[in-house]
Amino acid sequence: MKLLVFSDSHGMPLYMRETLEKHRDVDAVIFLGDGQNDFQMMRALFPNIAFYSVRGNCDLGCADVPVREILDLDSAKIFCTHGHLYHVKSGLYTVVCAAREAGANLLLFGHTHEALETYDDGLYILNPGSCSGFRATCGLVDISPAGILTNILHIN
Repeated sequence: MKLLVFSDSHGMPLYMRETLEKHRDVDAVIFLGDGQNDFQMMRALFPNIAFYSVRGNCDLGCADVPVREILDLDSAKIFCTHGHLYHVKSGLYTVVCAAREAGANLLLFGHTHEALETYDDGLYILNPGSCSGFRATCGLVDISPAGILTNILHIN
């Protein structure tokens, strides 16, 4: 299973769209907040791809979108959050504890606009960065019987 992970488009969906055009073979897109209108636009443009989303701190008026989501996709249990409620700009301890408590083996978060991929004792951690502006990035996750592989894609 191949996933594209985006966050923090902030009203600038161009790079998200270009990336989806290049990676039409993905099984799902996960959007980690701060650009729900952009997310909805991509969902309409690419109806053959599964889309999942969580709400960010700038997604006002989106009360129906959860602030965290736990997805079971293929062999991965994925903890998705924007990150602001877990104070990720001050460190990862709180969000890592929440992911572990949920039994996740993959943690996806945004909010910092800084791409990060790491591994910590059974937990893969990915922040795709921001898919808008200068040095836009997103995440690509491959889930297979062999395990989980995370990558950061530079998209501009």
